[in-house]
Amino acid sequence: MKKSIAAVSVLAALTLVLAGCAPASESGTTEIRYQIQDPEDADSLALIQGSVDQFNDANPDIKVTLEAVPLDQQRTVLQTQLRSGEGPDVFQYDTGPGYAGALSEAGLLLDLTDAYTENSWPVYDFAKERVTFDGKVVGIPQELELLGVYYNMDILAASGLEAPASVDDLFTGGESLIGEGIIPFTFGDEPGWPAFHIFSMSLVSALGADKVQSLIDGESQWNEPEVVKVLDLVFKQFLDAGLYPPTPTALTYDDANSLFLSGQAAKNPTGSWLIADLADADFEIGFMPFPASDGPGAFTGGLGAGTFVSASTKAPEAAITFMSFLVSEERGRYEVETLQRIPAFPVDTAGIEISPLFANVIEEVNNFATGGAALGASIDVNMGDEFNKAMSDGIQALLTGSVTAQELADSLQAASEL
Repeated sequence: MKKSIAAVSVLAALTLVLAGCAPASESGTTEIRYQIQDPEDADSLALIQGSVDQFNDANPDIKVTLEAVPLDQQRTVLQTQLRSGEGPDVFQYDTGPGYAGALSEAGLLLDLTDAYTENSWPVYDFAKERVTFDGKVVGIPQELELLGVYYNMDILAASGLEAPASVDDLFTGGESLIGEGIIPFTFGDEPGWPAFHIFSMSLVSALGADKVQSLIDGESQWNEPEVVKVLDLVFKQFLDAGLYPPTPTALTYDDANSLFLSGQAAKNPTGSWLIADLADADFEIGFMPFPASDGPGAFTGGLGAGTFVSASTKAPEAAITFMSFLVSEERGRYEVETLQRIPAFPVDTAGIEISPLFANVIEEVNNFATGGAALGASIDVNMGDEFNKAMSDGIQALLTGSVTAQELADSLQAASEL
């Protein structure tokens, strides 16, 4: 990941702004631990550490220590650490009911409702709702994630194709691509979770954002015929038609991305977090919602993670000061330009050096953030562990022919009732 001169300027500006908003000095230095999910990339971790260092330099009375913990390890031990009072003061965690919602229900998160008002944190309302449980706002949404389909514009143009505008286009265009030795859709579901994204985006485009929300809320049934139809379409018919690699359950997520980046696959259904990895592609890339049966479909989105404060922190004021830094305009610009992330609050991108692809994604986010378009919910971040396990295991079984779409839908409905 390259660090531009403009990014350095943003960091310099960030230091000046933060220097003027440090809290009143206490005796000595207040230390807080800030735990993040390990990005598994040394360069990304270094950039995050650099941002934390900027905060520390601008706030000499506070010292934030960064801790990077593997995601699986964090999910295993965090709740135990928080209950014992040995957990981090501020931490990154998933925002769904089964994650942050469970911590909030257990009384392990600091109520930030008043902090939002007192500090005028400019978080998008729809994003703030995802970190609100039982009327309490308990976190700051860290990053917006948009689910959609990346497509190789050069391959489509060379094949005489346009971006698919309907499900029928996926099949007809797919036949042409297969004839040229190109995989229409890359898809690697060996880890189990990539299928969540395809299911979420295809279901939203097929049924609409409101219907999918009613499924998540338990107002509709996961084994209704229209849900079964989508499951059969994207995990059986697509596979049977050769739109995917032959054995998606044996292909890793990274290997699937490599098929797209190497030009062996024309389309890649995944999320906006991949944008930074696509920066060095030697072909033009477009980004679109998963098509509906009779039209272009709708985007699906969610929060990749949020940032929360432990209810047992001994330094709540310092923690809230750090949280204010995380939603500052300068931090937002740094996230956009340097980390290639979409903040959950408005950011003025004037003068920021970003790719046309990323600019397009940010424009789409601003569109639905201001009420200009509907945004469907990402299923996995809104459902609990039991449901997500049933979804992961069931989709892999459908892909290998072990169950039918109806049987999978029945298992999802059963899991939703647990």
